[in-house]
Amino acid sequence: MDDNSGVRVPLVDEAEATGKVAELYERAKKVTSLDFVPDMFRLVSSRPELLETMLAGYDGVFNHGNLPRQTRELISAWTSKVNQCPYCVGTHNFFLQVFGGSEELAHAIEVASSPDDLPVDERTRVLLHLLTKLSRNAYKITDEDWQKALDAGWSADDLLEAFFCAALFNFITRLVDGLGLGTTVTRSRISQQEVPDGSGPAPAPAAD
Repeated sequence: MDDNSGVRVPLVDEAEATGKVAELYERAKKVTSLDFVPDMFRLVSSRPELLETMLAGYDGVFNHGNLPRQTRELISAWTSKVNQCPYCVGTHNFFLQVFGGSEELAHAIEVASSPDDLPVDERTRVLLHLLTKLSRNAYKITDEDWQKALDAGWSADDLLEAFFCAALFNFITRLVDGLGLGTTVTRSRISQQEVPDGSGPAPAPAAD
C-alpha cells in the first residue's frame, strides 16, 4: 500500500474499487497510458461524479488537443511550478520528457523563478509569461498581452487551448495541495518512473 498519510479525504484503493469507481479507474489508466491510477484521481474517488469530471478534463486537454503534447506538458509543469506544487511539477516533468522535452528543461522548471530562466525559444517564453500572469493575476491580462502572444506566432486557437490547460492546472494544483497530497515530489508515483528510452512520444490512448 502506498503511503498517503496526511491526505484529508478517503482514497479508494485500486484493489478495492467496485462498480462505477472501478470503471472510472480503468478509464484513468487508459487516458494516462499508465498501469496504475494516479493518486490525483484517487483524491475524488469517493465521489464518482467528480472523478468523471476530472477524467473528462484530463482526457480533453492531453489526448485531443491541437498543440503538440510536449507544449501541453510544458504548460502543465510550468503552471504547477508557478503554483508551487512539487507533486504536479514532478508528474508533468516526467510526461514532458516522455513527449520529447529535455532533461535540462525539466530540471530548469524545478528551480526557475521566471520563464526567462528556462531553455526555451522566445515564442515559447512569451507564452509562458502570459500563462504566468493568467495563474497569478488573470484579471490584469490586457489586449496588449494577448497581441504580444499573437505577434510571437501563436494563434487565437492556440492561446485558447493553452489558457484552458493552464487553468486546468490552477484547479488541479489547488485540489492536490489543499487536500494534502502535493507536499513533496516523492508523493507522485509518476515522477518516480523511469523515462522510457528512445525518441518520439508514446502513443496516445484511443478515445472512449
